[in-house]
Amino acid sequence: MPERKVQHLLIGGGQASAQCAAELRKKGADGSILLAGREPDPPYERPPLSKEYLRGEATREDAFVNERDWYADNDVELLTKTNVMSLDPEAKVAKLQGGVEVAYEQALIATGANVNLLRLDGAALDGIHYLRAFGNSDAIREAAAAAERVVLVGGSYIATEVAASLTEMGKQCALVMTEEIALSNSFGDEAGSWFHELLASKGIELHGGETVSAFEGDSAATAVVTESGKTVEGDMVVVGSGVVPDVMLAQRAGLEVDDGIVCDANLRTSAADVWAAGDVCSWHSELHGRRLRVEHWDVAFQQGMHVARAMLGETGAYREIPYFFSDLADWAGIEYVGPAESWDEVIFRGDRDAGEWSAFYVGSGRLQGALTVGRSEDMVHARRLMEDAVELADQREVLADADTELDSVS
Repeated sequence: MPERKVQHLLIGGGQASAQCAAELRKKGADGSILLAGREPDPPYERPPLSKEYLRGEATREDAFVNERDWYADNDVELLTKTNVMSLDPEAKVAKLQGGVEVAYEQALIATGANVNLLRLDGAALDGIHYLRAFGNSDAIREAAAAAERVVLVGGSYIATEVAASLTEMGKQCALVMTEEIALSNSFGDEAGSWFHELLASKGIELHGGETVSAFEGDSAATAVVTESGKTVEGDMVVVGSGVVPDVMLAQRAGLEVDDGIVCDANLRTSAADVWAAGDVCSWHSELHGRRLRVEHWDVAFQQGMHVARAMLGETGAYREIPYFFSDLADWAGIEYVGPAESWDEVIFRGDRDAGEWSAFYVGSGRLQGALTVGRSEDMVHARRLMEDAVELADQREVLADADTELDSVS
């Protein structure tokens, strides 16, 4: 027999679980809540790890989702440094690290994702860093203090954000990326070129169209070698090669898994009374008409709240338009809604030379996604256009005209 029983078991010590716990209490849930996560800190937000926290402008406490005392004050049992080793959905029992068995009535799996490790020659050398947790950010900051030049692998969010932060910290940075144009995998070549040129203007060396084949060095990495034969030297390396959803617990529990934990439109898994949220959740989006899995702060935030409401009996589908943000130091604040799987054209609005512009990704006559730098108000309208599936065939000129209010597009 299990040693203990809880009403709500929240598995994973990140944004989604913390937000779920907060929403449960906000909505009046008075049942027991147990939140178990493997990290040593209370749940925290990861975006500062590549930005303010990395640059030493913020503390760990600044990144906490809820204040340290919030859990005790709200009767939420928080277990840090605690893995959930197994889950039996039929018996509704979980086994925690150390062997303690806990019976639950409802469970959330929000185990997040793990960094995608590059398994290449020289990958075991010292001086190769990945970024996922506080400790990784601490290690990068400490190593950068003794470095003059940093090589970063990747051309998307993490690599560009870290490159911008380290550049602001006085380091010479070089980006080695498979895409020809930085951030083009997310935003396309035309919009990506704006960011690519911005990074270059700040002194960041860009090596596009290059696939890393090896790391070189004696005891520590001092160079990245590409398949084309290029050698890019540096005093340390930071790899931003993406993440993979942590589905090990779900797989062992017999849940349906396919690039994440497969969920319905209400974020329910294939097991009764078990939901998923955050990086690990692959759900059917009614708004997009396809399955999505999104690795970003706001999605974990929104899905954590949705699961709390679902646990309390609300049956509506999760219908939030995924929202993304990124900061390249104080050079550019990026916001994006979507994600656009494909598009026929990109309509630009605003002044790209002044750094205040938006891009609307239109496909099949409707808005599939939108990107903005310095025009946050455009995101409000972009969400509306996507949610309402507004036909844009005769309204392209309005989208492109920054002097025309977007509320006229309907």
